[in-house]
Amino acid sequence: MNNPKLEDIVSLSKRRGFIFPGSDVYGGLSGTWDYGPLGVALKRNVMQLWWKMFVEDRDDMFGIDAAILMNQKVWQASGHVDTFTDPLVECSNCHGRFRADKIDTSKCPSCGLKDTFGEPRAFNMMFKTNVGPVADENSISYLRPETAQGIFTNFKNVVDSLYPDMPFGLAQQGKAFRNEISPRDFVFRSREFEQMEIEYFVHPDQWEAEFEKWVKAVHAWCDALGLPAESIHELEVPESDRAHYSKRTIDFEFDFPIGREELLGLAYRTDFDLKNIERVSGKSMAYRPKDGGEPFVPHVIEPSFGLERAIMAVLTAAYTEDEVNGEKRAYLKLPKHLAPVKVAVSPLLKNKPELVDKAREVYSMLKKEFGAVTWDDNGNIGKRYRRQDEIGTPYCVVIDFDTLEDNSVTVRDRDSTEQKRVTIAELAGQLV
Repeated sequence: MNNPKLEDIVSLSKRRGFIFPGSDVYGGLSGTWDYGPLGVALKRNVMQLWWKMFVEDRDDMFGIDAAILMNQKVWQASGHVDTFTDPLVECSNCHGRFRADKIDTSKCPSCGLKDTFGEPRAFNMMFKTNVGPVADENSISYLRPETAQGIFTNFKNVVDSLYPDMPFGLAQQGKAFRNEISPRDFVFRSREFEQMEIEYFVHPDQWEAEFEKWVKAVHAWCDALGLPAESIHELEVPESDRAHYSKRTIDFEFDFPIGREELLGLAYRTDFDLKNIERVSGKSMAYRPKDGGEPFVPHVIEPSFGLERAIMAVLTAAYTEDEVNGEKRAYLKLPKHLAPVKVAVSPLLKNKPELVDKAREVYSMLKKEFGAVTWDDNGNIGKRYRRQDEIGTPYCVVIDFDTLEDNSVTVRDRDSTEQKRVTIAELAGQLV
């Protein structure tokens, strides 16, 4: 079974140390989440896969890491100060506050009374702060609501320092912050999250061909995450629903436990952002072709990936239930390259020093080879298998008494539960 409920994902995540509610010991803080040991490992694996696919494996991509706090003019020029809003309504009875476009405004979802909402008002979702010791208009800054503007503000810096061929892209991974009116659905919509974004700069005449290349690249990414093709859907966003800067947008949707929702977006932003920078800063954003052609302000294609939504999709796709020896088993069928733990090593019995010593030798060898290797001698071997299955460990290696005789070990496969004997000398090669 691969159609888990949201509570299945949330329960497993907390129980096994993937994701915890933020500030949990103090009663929590809505819209914030902490990543435990396994969650951090999964998160890093997803981020490293993204960086490898979209930066390291390409010749036309460069990485940057812009500051979270930026001059307020960045957000004025981009339109965020004036337009980065959601429609807010408040119940006159219970004073609950909700996004007007996400609820039935004829009835309060909190207290249940009807006709308690007034007219929606615009609520700016940026977190405002002040930089320096004096809190005045000149010291205002914001926690960035997206990583994209940090890329645009560094466009000229990269061109001046590297002078890359056109087309080329700038990629960034980092935190973003949005004061969501009603964060919900686990990590799907939260107030602090991680983005992985690319701004791909193209000649204005070439955007359509490059856009189609990015459509294929997005599907390759979803495949690398282990997401079933039948669970990915392209939504061509109509003009009335597109962001003001976009002339074409495709939302790539996924069949989450909460329904079909946006996983990531691909937008053609024209020259909106660079032209805004020119207008406000007074500095040219034109690119001078190396062949001596006419300078031009590049247009931009933006693939925008949310890390938390990617992780939620990975967990959804991986969560599987079956039966083993008549007993229900829940496990994460994670792609090997994403699994937080690659191999678990166990002595058959932890009270037999000769087995423990040999198991430690195997553990140390595999640790050097794969890094993400864990030691597990807690409980009987069946319980160890179930525990490792549930966190998505692809292989369990068990050292038993036969190991002491012939230097072979038992390798147990997570998905099939099949076991085979492998010599220690061949072991690393069998686990790739």
